[in-house]
Amino acid sequence: MQVEVGAILDGKITGITNFGAFVQLPGGETGMVHISEVSTSYIENIRDHLTDGQEVRVKVIAVNENGKIALSIKQALPEYTQRPPRKPMNKDKPRKPNVWQGQKSEGEVQGRSFEDMMADFKKSSEDRMSDIKRNLDSHRGNRRSGG
Repeated sequence: MQVEVGAILDGKITGITNFGAFVQLPGGETGMVHISEVSTSYIENIRDHLTDGQEVRVKVIAVNENGKIALSIKQALPEYTQRPPRKPMNKDKPRKPNVWQGQKSEGEVQGRSFEDMMADFKKSSEDRMSDIKRNLDSHRGNRRSGG
């Protein structure tokens, strides 16, 4: 039997590990349910939720080029499949310019280059470091003088 992504199948748990469970599918193929695909809530110990030989309904979520089958118990649940679809991203919302693709940065849009902003940042950072060092030195001096 050819397993197709998206198919909902009944299977039997044949093995449990700390990271998931192996499920024998109709036709004799075996797939794996990762612990994150067992329940819609957090699972600390998978053995609290599944047992060897348990019949489960699973959804095929992936089949890789080596024939390994990834399964999900939670995605086969009726309440999971009946969720409203995610709200699509708002494509009308303006996006920040992407500096890495050669577009102007926000600083350049405001009339300042990146280099100018970096020079200002370095100066203010050096000023802050000087203040911190001065404060540390004055505190150390107070300890040495016994005050």
